[in-house]
Amino acid sequence: MIECIEKPDEYPVCPHCSQKLDTVWCRQLNAFLGKRYIYFCPHCRKTLGVSHRKGFWMG
Repeated sequence: MIECIEKPDEYPVCPHCSQKLDTVWCRQLNAFLGKRYIYFCPHCRKTLGVSHRKGFWMG
């Protein structure tokens, strides 16, 4: 098992521009079912990831 250690005094770094990420921008995408969000760097605006939040009935 991998241990997860919370580090409130550290900030992640954007893998594209290497800037410190003290905030992450997001935007909701059009989706047929559920909600999808795209997360991106506020400095270079490159995509960091996309998530999908299912509705309660989808499990």
